[in-house]
Amino acid sequence: MLSNTLPQQTARASRIVVQDISHHYGQRLALNQLSFEVHSGEIFGLLGPNGGGKTTLFRLLSTLLPLQAGSAEIAGFDLATRSQEIRNLIGVTFQSPSLDGKLTVQENLKHQAHLYGISGALMRDRIANALSHLGLTDRKGDLAESLSGGLKRRVEIAKGLLHSPRVLLLDEPSTGLDPGARHDLWKYLKQLQQENGVTILITTHLMEEAEHCDRLGILNRGELVTCGTPDELRASVGGDCLTIQAEHPDELARLITEKFGVTPQRINASLRLEHTRGHEFLKDLIDAFPDQVTSVSLGKPTLEDVFIHETGHQFWQAEESE
Repeated sequence: MLSNTLPQQTARASRIVVQDISHHYGQRLALNQLSFEVHSGEIFGLLGPNGGGKTTLFRLLSTLLPLQAGSAEIAGFDLATRSQEIRNLIGVTFQSPSLDGKLTVQENLKHQAHLYGISGALMRDRIANALSHLGLTDRKGDLAESLSGGLKRRVEIAKGLLHSPRVLLLDEPSTGLDPGARHDLWKYLKQLQQENGVTILITTHLMEEAEHCDRLGILNRGELVTCGTPDELRASVGGDCLTIQAEHPDELARLITEKFGVTPQRINASLRLEHTRGHEFLKDLIDAFPDQVTSVSLGKPTLEDVFIHETGHQFWQAEESE
């Protein structure tokens, strides 16, 4: 277990509170009156397509960008006026690389420890612990530039953990990791949460990664469209999801509305419907329009379905539009 040497104020509260944050890049609005709260000891995910505002928010919370509008607190410290205190208590893993390629893994970690005033036996213990948990012990003498992308990512995460932060900010933490390394990472994050009470905020565009979070906020074009546990979000869809293919989807949508009183969503060339008894409705649909329907699929709601339900378009479409 990592030791806790942080001030009592921080130990008592490590929540994150974001209130009405907006941010512009010139004329482009990157965040629009964003508000949410991350509870102490919680793993909270911000799920959204690339370009949805996740990284901008991450840079604000990690004190890299000044607030333009709104407010935020981390562990009771105001982001606008107490940024130095916040830097001391957060651990940060950025999406862009920060390793010195000409140094070994262990040397990179030593320099990171020195930035926080950690040295001697405590530094050696912290480095050994991070290397062990992230599967890097046998690579500690390797030059950082010789590592694969996934191994470099693990070293980045290890750097952010050396000073035993009470709040951990991870920007796309699984970038470059293979499935095995991703599983090990999440096992370690759960351990940090359960044994040390670390509050963890991650940004991600990976649905499977979002499933590991206690709660999720879904971002789309700078706005928080919904928030809740993965189960709560899926339940909000309201039933089974049917995806219908047809040669003339607009015409079929009109016929479905006339006969069944429900209005399908047009998603590209497909129609999408939510129904509490999807398997029964599927049969009725085929019986009613055997010539118009070319294919239909039925499934329980996923987080992708939640995104479509809330925004009216698919996840990857938002990425392309950005």
